[in-house]
Amino acid sequence: MISPIFLGYFLIFLLIGVPVLFALGLSPIITFFMDDQALFINMLYQRLYSGLDNFLLLALPFFMLAGECMSSGGITPRIVAFAQTRVQHMRGGLGHVVIIAATMFGALTGSSVAATSAIGNMLIPEMKKYKYDPAYAAALTAAATVLGTIIPPSGIMLIYAFVMNTSVAAMFIAGIVPGLIFCMGLMVVNRFQIRHYPDIQPFERASKEERRKSLKMAILPLMTPVIILGGIYGGIFTPTEAAAVAVLYAIILSVYVLKVSTVKQTYALFAKVSVNAAAILIIVAAASGFASAISFSGISDSIAVFLNGITDNPYMLFFIINIFLFVVGMFLDAGPAILIFAPIIAPIMINAGIDPTHFGVVMVCNLSIGLATPPMGLVLFVASGVSGVPLQHISKAIIPFLLVEFLIIFLISFFPQLVIGLPQLLGVM
Repeated sequence: MISPIFLGYFLIFLLIGVPVLFALGLSPIITFFMDDQALFINMLYQRLYSGLDNFLLLALPFFMLAGECMSSGGITPRIVAFAQTRVQHMRGGLGHVVIIAATMFGALTGSSVAATSAIGNMLIPEMKKYKYDPAYAAALTAAATVLGTIIPPSGIMLIYAFVMNTSVAAMFIAGIVPGLIFCMGLMVVNRFQIRHYPDIQPFERASKEERRKSLKMAILPLMTPVIILGGIYGGIFTPTEAAAVAVLYAIILSVYVLKVSTVKQTYALFAKVSVNAAAILIIVAAASGFASAISFSGISDSIAVFLNGITDNPYMLFFIINIFLFVVGMFLDAGPAILIFAPIIAPIMINAGIDPTHFGVVMVCNLSIGLATPPMGLVLFVASGVSGVPLQHISKAIIPFLLVEFLIIFLISFFPQLVIGLPQLLGVM
């Protein structure tokens, strides 16, 4: 057993601005020396290596590369045009276009930040042109693009599956219904919020020819999640192989079919993704060592005893954990938060009778919302940069969207069949 004080060191490091990677690595090392258990440092080095020695983790850079190929391959205008011809005529139609485009874009790239940049650059100027309030346009874009890490394939879900040794296929399929619920919830909020902006100019309904043309342009990109999920569910390939297939499909689509990118440009994407993936995977390695320190300290057992002293009701436990995760998401990105807290919290929830896949999807959704939550929400900063609207104005306009997203978190928490019903129906659980 080692002293749990390393958690205190970890929090102090974060508060003074030490990068997460070094905070994860230094806090247990300092504690080992203070407890005169330096031999455990050798164990820590071994965990750093074994934390990356996993075939499943290869899927992460592949999915990132597929997303980059899609983002740079002229896919965004096709997705936006498809969404626009379907809902532009509705009240607040451009807002609905943002939401639907973000949902589809998330299924192609799995990145909220990329979605905010791509969709925001296209649609926020268009919304301003049709008299949408700039702060509202930026807030809606930020709230919608968090779906990028919820709609499968999701790199964050992949990380949870790795940490908790759950089925990637089950996680991906379990995220479909919650993702669609988030999409519909945001559209309802947009429909009601738009009444506060009477100057917004409406669009005319798209003609049948325009709809047919937009579908023809978007059908091939939209086949990407079908290929990935269908291949995994059908047993044709593993999640890692599915990620590699997604990369091949994205390159063929962008370079040889749509011809909006080149082989040279694709090489540049390989270099970019290599750097980004390395940054994520080295944090995964450090988090593996950190998780070992957690297991040696008995922190999970202490927290379980504490929570059981408060309540033995699984619903109340879920409520408390959701509040905690929401606060964590306000200050910490979803990936590091899952690496740090899943080994602590998930065993407690499993012992309370909560399915690990169910909890995993709820945790991913909760922390993903943190990307759009002040004060540290990354997509808020991206939306502010794209729109030119100060962060404080966006933070005020996004509150109604965050409220409905938080309500949906509780909905999928307390009605587990909304999450695990589809994977059970398809036989992957």
